[in-house]
Order: sequence, then C-alpha cells, then structure tokens
Amino acid sequence: MNITLNQTDGQNASLTVSLQEADYAARVDEQIKDYSKKANIKGFRPGKVPAGLIKKMYGKGILVDSINQLLHESVNNYIKENKLRILGEPLPERLDDSTINWDTQKEFEFSYAIGLLPEFELPLSDVSVQKYNIEVDQVTVDEAYEQMQKQFGKTTNPDVSEANDYLYGDLKQTEGEFETKTLLPLNKVLAGADKFVGVKPGDTITFDIREAFGDDAALAHVTGLSKDVTKDLNGEFTFVVEKINRTENAAMDQEFFDKIFGKDNVTTQEEFDAKVREVIGENYEREAINILDRDVIDQLVEKSSIEIPNEFFKRWLTVTNEGKITPEQIDEFYDQYVKELKWSMIRNKVVEENDIQVKNEDVVESARQKMMAQFNMPEVPAEMEDTFNNFLDNHLKQNNGKNFVNEYEALVAEKVLEFVKSKVTITENSITAEEFRNKVGA
Repeated sequence: MNITLNQTDGQNASLTVSLQEADYAARVDEQIKDYSKKANIKGFRPGKVPAGLIKKMYGKGILVDSINQLLHESVNNYIKENKLRILGEPLPERLDDSTINWDTQKEFEFSYAIGLLPEFELPLSDVSVQKYNIEVDQVTVDEAYEQMQKQFGKTTNPDVSEANDYLYGDLKQTEGEFETKTLLPLNKVLAGADKFVGVKPGDTITFDIREAFGDDAALAHVTGLSKDVTKDLNGEFTFVVEKINRTENAAMDQEFFDKIFGKDNVTTQEEFDAKVREVIGENYEREAINILDRDVIDQLVEKSSIEIPNEFFKRWLTVTNEGKITPEQIDEFYDQYVKELKWSMIRNKVVEENDIQVKNEDVVESARQKMMAQFNMPEVPAEMEDTFNNFLDNHLKQNNGKNFVNEYEALVAEKVLEFVKSKVTITENSITAEEFRNKVGA
C-alpha cells in the first residue's frame, strides 16, 4: 500500500491511496471463511459451505467491503501518524463506476480531498470586554410587582371599559376583506386611546390601525397574528366589542406571598421585597454572564487569524448534511457555520494547551444537579435515591450515549470559558436593570 499527500495550498490537499492485491487479499480470505461458517445455504450443513461457492456468490461484495474497511483504517491512521490537522473527515473523490472492474482488477487507486486547518495563536491579550454589574432599581421592582399581581389577580368582565383593560371582539378592515377575532390591550394604544375607553359590549370603534398600534411587530403583538399578515394591515378598521376583560391586582397578603415563593417562606412585606430583589438580581446576573461569555467568544473568533478552506468546508457541509439542508441554506448561514468552526478550534486549542479535563463523575454530578433543578428538588429523599440514580443513568445512556456526550461537551465549554475569562481583560461596569435592558435590548 502507498499513501501520498499532495498539498495544493495551505488549506487544501489530496490523499491518494494505491492498493496492491497483497494489501487486501488476506482480509478478503478471512471474510470469506467467516461467511462460510455463518452461511445458511440449502444443500450444505451449517459451517460446511465451501469457500469457493461463497466467493462465487458473494466475492464481489466481500471485496468491496474489505477494501472500504481497509481504506477507512489506513486513511485515518495516516492522518493520526502524520498529525494532520484536518476539517471534518476526508471526502472521497467521486469515481465513475465504469472505471473499476471489480471482477478482474487487482490494483486500485483512490483519492480523498481534505481540508487543512492552520496553526494559530490564541489572541487572549487582545480581548477586552465589559462585565455588567446590575443594580436592581425601584422601577424594575415595581414592574415585577405589577406583573406578579396581574398574573395572580382576579379577572372580571365589567360593563364599561377603562384604561389598561383588554377588549375582545371582531376586528374588520373597512375597505378590504380582512376580519378576525382578537384581544386588544388598551395599554398598547399609541394614539386615540379615548376611543377605546368608556365603551360597552356591542359598541363599534372606528380607528386607523397604524396610528393606534404602530408598526408590523406591534400589530403582530396586539392582534396575535403573524408579521406576514400584519404587514398588509393599513387604513381604517372597525372593532365590535364583545367582551371587556379586566384584571384586578392580587392583594399583597400571605396568600399572595405563598403563591410566589411557597408556603411561609416569606411572611412580611419586607421579606417579600428582599426576596423579589434577590431573585431579580440573580436573573440579571445570569443574563449579564451570558452576554459576557458571548462577547468573549465573538472577540476571540474575530481576532483569531484562522484561515478556513471555504470551498472544502461548504462541500463537507453539503455531503455530511445531505437531504437535511440545501446548498442555498449553507450559503445563507455560512458565516455562522464558520464562526462555530473557529470557536470549536479555539476551544480545542485551549483544552490541549492547558490540560483541561472533565471526569466522568463531573458529568454525572452536573446532570444530577440539572435534573434535580428540573424537578424542583433541593435534595433527593433517601427513599428515592436508587430510583433517581437509575433514572439519571438511563437518561445519560439514551441516544447511544449522546446525552452523556452533550453534557460532557457542555462542561468542557464551561471550563474553557472560565480559563479564557481569567486571561482576558474584563472591565466591570455598574448599571441599573433598566439601563441594562435598554443597552442589550432585553
């Protein structure tokens, strides 16, 4: 066997594998013997089928399988032994079937295209990001109170509408065919709010829908319709009121406290306020860390001098996702594919150079904590320990162990980010929750 590497440029190469009969003959003979032992052919006792008959009946298929196995092993070994950094897997060059005569040919030659990945330096010293420390302001607390009081409040159907009510009824285009049942939130009315206040079931309201509710996104929100539908909604509309919905805010009492945080976990207004601020702060802290991690990844990818073999990468995506995504979709989302590939290369380099490891017990414990959180279990009762552990074990083994692999890779990614963040420049910036929402569009 002879394997040669022809590097066309710094990013692309081809592997050519030349096979002589001696390279694969023993493998073919071994498989024929194995077939002879297992074949069930009429007129022959099990295990006594002549090898010559097996070769005559199945010889071509066995030859093809043997050579394919040999090629796979040989190419992979060559790549490992020569420490080639490649993108994905080698792609066989398509051959015209007529160029190979499996009945008479003894020598074969096969070619594979490979994409080469470059060596690169980690630009950790070039990365500078901001970490937002978020102060929970009173405006944010008041908004949370209002949302919770409405969520657990009592809904009534008054006879006359007021500001902040919801009107349910029939929305109809004056000059056109559009008509739908919908719920209009009066607190979203931008202009002409007086038309919607003081109305009763059975009343008809006439208004310009764009002036009242704004752009496509706003219309989609207030009508519950898709943007594709609301983009064509313009001009004068009528709304026939069928029902008025009003939510009376829940009272700030012990029943309300128990609904939010569990029975008797907080018992005073002061404790409730402190707990609300704590929960809001934790939520914003998680969001701030997510944004920090995203900014770190974005800058590392942007500042890393990684040249990607684009044509090979597109071809590899097409081959490995055949039937799942089209070449047009690959072109549309190609920048995102490149970003994911570069981040994968950076992550692997950090792992290799800094001996970052994740143990099996770390994976199990991480999955355990997530499962406990999912079932809202601060701890597993002793009488449920065995059942819980069996459930966890089955979960990690599902999909041929894919759940375990996914958990492992998530932990690796976490450790990589922890290491990277300890090396890059992070500037802390204190802002209010309201300022944070405005800045990040939350």
